[in-house]
Amino acid sequence: MPKIDVLNMAGAKVSEIELCESIFAIEPNTSAMHIAVVNYLANQRQGTQSTLTRSEVSGGGKKPWRQKGTGRARQGSTRAPQWYHGGIAHGPKPRSYRFEINKKVKRLALKSALSSKVAASEMIVLEDLTLAAIKTKEVVNVLTAVKAAKKTLIVLPEKNDVIYRSARNIEGVNVTFVNTLNVYDILNCDSIVVLKDAVAKIEEVYA
Repeated sequence: MPKIDVLNMAGAKVSEIELCESIFAIEPNTSAMHIAVVNYLANQRQGTQSTLTRSEVSGGGKKPWRQKGTGRARQGSTRAPQWYHGGIAHGPKPRSYRFEINKKVKRLALKSALSSKVAASEMIVLEDLTLAAIKTKEVVNVLTAVKAAKKTLIVLPEKNDVIYRSARNIEGVNVTFVNTLNVYDILNCDSIVVLKDAVAKIEEVYA
């Protein structure tokens, strides 16, 4: 089983824990991670973009010029796609981009993403993150002490409004919880700071 240091808020090592091998030490499956990221981004899309077809653009009812005798190409409407101010051919219309992926693939992708972070030494385990009040500076100091990257994901075991509101204004820092953890957020950062209790909860859910 892989081992990882547990740091306190001052950045000092206080203990060491063993990570579940089936979650944090598997061979990353890039195909599963790709599918999971595409799925996540597709499901975020609103799908409200809309263009006008030639029949929906105002005007264009009159034939621009007669069919024959002018030497020019025949035209039936000034709202055909080739015209300036004409309608759009095959343009986007409102639709849902949402699609589902298998639960096994989703779990494999998450385990692969976590394993890739551990293998690259980009995962930091924090013993605790306790704030008396909403203080952005305190979170910045903790991230600096544990040598987290500028682009960091903080993983909490459960919803914590004080930590969330303290960290949300820090550029490059994102806060998530075990039940909302996803592959895109993990891969879209240079380091992840996971609370010790969150590690236990991840192992409980995904082992």
